[in-house]
Amino acid sequence: MSARRRTAARATSMLVALLAACAPSAPPEREVLGGDPARGRRAIAAYGCGACHVVPGIAGARGRVGPSLAGLADRPYVAGRLPNVAPSLEAWVRHPRRIDPQTIMPELGVTERDARDIAAFLYAGGR
Repeated sequence: MSARRRTAARATSMLVALLAACAPSAPPEREVLGGDPARGRRAIAAYGCGACHVVPGIAGARGRVGPSLAGLADRPYVAGRLPNVAPSLEAWVRHPRRIDPQTIMPELGVTERDARDIAAFLYAGGR
C-alpha cells in the first residue's frame, strides 16, 4: 500500500471514530423513583397540558403552542437546555420560569408528586 493510501486510510478511520464519538448515544434509562404513570396521565389532563402540547395517550391533547411531547424520553434535552433526566424534567414541569424566565410555559402550581408522576408518564411514552 502506498504512503498516500495509508494516509487516506488513517484519515478515514479517524473521521469514522470522530463521527461515532459525536453521534448521540441511546438515552439512559429514564426511571422516575416513586412516579406513577397512571397518576401522571390524570395529572396531565387535570393541569390542561394538552391545551398547549400534543400528548400521546391523552384524549384531545392536540395543542400547538408548545412542542409535542411524543418521544420525549428519546430527546437529549428538556426545554432545549436541561439534560433529559428525571430531576430536570420534574423541575421544568414544576417551575419552568425559574429555569427560563423568557419561556411562555406558565407556572401551573404543579406539586412535587404530580411532577414526578407526569415525568413517569412521559418517559413511559404515554402508556
